[in-house]
Amino acid sequence: MSTISIFKNLHIAPRFPSTMSTPTAKFAPASPNFGDESRVGKLQRKMQEAPLFPIGIMGLLGALGYGAYSFKKKGNMSTSVFLMQLRVTAQGAVVVCLTAGVGYSLIRDFVLPKMKSAEH
Repeated sequence: MSTISIFKNLHIAPRFPSTMSTPTAKFAPASPNFGDESRVGKLQRKMQEAPLFPIGIMGLLGALGYGAYSFKKKGNMSTSVFLMQLRVTAQGAVVVCLTAGVGYSLIRDFVLPKMKSAEH
């Protein structure tokens, strides 16, 4: 039994690419056009939209610097053991940063608006 006969028995017409309709919906752009924005302006906008973004970038640069310095001063520890320890430390830092970010978002979105509405 072929696929087409299965569709005929179920009274479902198969849709081939040539018979498929094209979507007619038009989507608006997700964000406004920032094409003429300078680098400093873009950084300032990003800092206002997501204040934890620059902190995360500085944390990344600090972790990279610490890893490079520690690798140079590792002594007679094998490279694989050093990299495993560095990976575990980095994963712990990510968990701490994610927890802090979620906590910040929850406080900003739920606790502070309730406190402001209770004042009025």
